[in-house]
Amino acid sequence: MAQRIMIIGNGAVAEGAGALIDAADFVVRFNLSRNADVSGSRTDAVAVCNTGRPANEMLDGPDWRASAPVRAAREIWSVRDPEKFASLRPELAVSHPELDDFCDDRTADFARFAAENGKRHRIIPARVHAAADAALAAHAPGPYVVPSSGLVTLVHILSEPDFAGAEIVLAGFSHEGWDGHPFAAERRLVAGLVAEGRLRLLASPSSSFPPSLSPSQGA
Repeated sequence: MAQRIMIIGNGAVAEGAGALIDAADFVVRFNLSRNADVSGSRTDAVAVCNTGRPANEMLDGPDWRASAPVRAAREIWSVRDPEKFASLRPELAVSHPELDDFCDDRTADFARFAAENGKRHRIIPARVHAAADAALAAHAPGPYVVPSSGLVTLVHILSEPDFAGAEIVLAGFSHEGWDGHPFAAERRLVAGLVAEGRLRLLASPSSSFPPSLSPSQGA
């Protein structure tokens, strides 16, 4: 399988990083791939939030289907296992009633889109979500709704036999955003994985040096 996998979040990337990203063997982007104009052109998979408002924005709006990353991708990954999110609905109805559409499932629509456009569709299984929750427990996450799609995708790639032995590199991960994700704990978890040598980070946009693969500069 791939020798180097680049996982590209929607945050800032270092100037000039696009060439390094495009030179990877497999590139994963997320949802609307908002930084695609500065983070290279290669895309092999687009990982999507396949429930709730993010799914509706992608499937019902004009931009996602026509975007360059989606056109280029060979695979669409639905990050949210439908049965897992269906099981969350009763609990969230009590704890977060404002998230009444959070578990609304559009997986079949993403699968249909993939089939109609000659792309493979994968559903990241619930066991990966559970593994992400277990990994976060050691990093004082506090109350949260679900791990971010970026973290679930990272755990999937780290555990998936198809990707065994690959070098995994993150870029564009700010660990900031919706307060239902435990971003501070996710940052600590990623730092621990870097320290263990299980993944690497692309140099920070704030660095004065050319983009490089670094074990110490953040994404």
